[in-house]
Amino acid sequence: MEVRKLKALGQFLRSRRERIQPAMVGISGKYGRRRTPGLRREEVAELAEVSTTWYTWLEQGREVRVSRDVIERIGRALLLSPEEHLHLQRLADYDRMTDPSASPINGIDTGLRQIVEQISYPAIIATFRTDVLVWNRMASIFLTDFDSLPKEACNMTRLVFTDSSLRQNITNWDEFARYGLAIFRSHYDQHPDDPVLEAFVKRLLADSESFAKLWKLHDVQDKKAIRFELNHPGAGPLTFTLNSFSHINGNSDIHLCVYTPVEGTLTEQRMLEFAGQSML
Repeated sequence: MEVRKLKALGQFLRSRRERIQPAMVGISGKYGRRRTPGLRREEVAELAEVSTTWYTWLEQGREVRVSRDVIERIGRALLLSPEEHLHLQRLADYDRMTDPSASPINGIDTGLRQIVEQISYPAIIATFRTDVLVWNRMASIFLTDFDSLPKEACNMTRLVFTDSSLRQNITNWDEFARYGLAIFRSHYDQHPDDPVLEAFVKRLLADSESFAKLWKLHDVQDKKAIRFELNHPGAGPLTFTLNSFSHINGNSDIHLCVYTPVEGTLTEQRMLEFAGQSML
């Protein structure tokens, strides 16, 4: 297993262990006074029915053989959510994500670009690194002016954490940023041999205090429909549901994101009116 992936596995286990209070798993005072938050390593080992030494080596990122059964027992001991449990299995190489190098992007098909341009709502196509490759006019109007950005700046993770105007406009920024970063973290941990991702994270850790703070949590998440609330300076309050569609035309590296107005709000009316005015 790759060195960075072993390290990611250890860091993830420690982060989940430290968030669990002893009372949550029926432990009380067995190992004396506590100096650090969460469970002790020996407590996790006991709950998972593995040796303390072996579990300690696993947390330290040492190269040890891990069976699927043991991984599942550790996941249960740490009270992992289904998504966190899947992430742990992937880190242990029992449920690999598709290797992005197997489906490199050699440009986006013209037909895909036309589809995105014809969508009436803000829509983008992005990579698993969150690089935005294609966007429509509505995305440039209501998200950010992609047309004016250099190619290297068209990255949703970087924009969410470093674009002060966008951050100010997103009224549920904390929820949205945590969700997006948790998805990004899942991909990062599963691709330890990706130097582009490694360099990107190092830069963002230096550029964004908020990113650095959330990065330490090791939260992971699979894609789902999520609410996106925007206070647009021209159109006013807008509420969308962000839906993602993966494996576009068999390419596992790209996904389509569509920001659909929530029914029962004035979002679609305000959006279309403002977009119409901007064409005048």
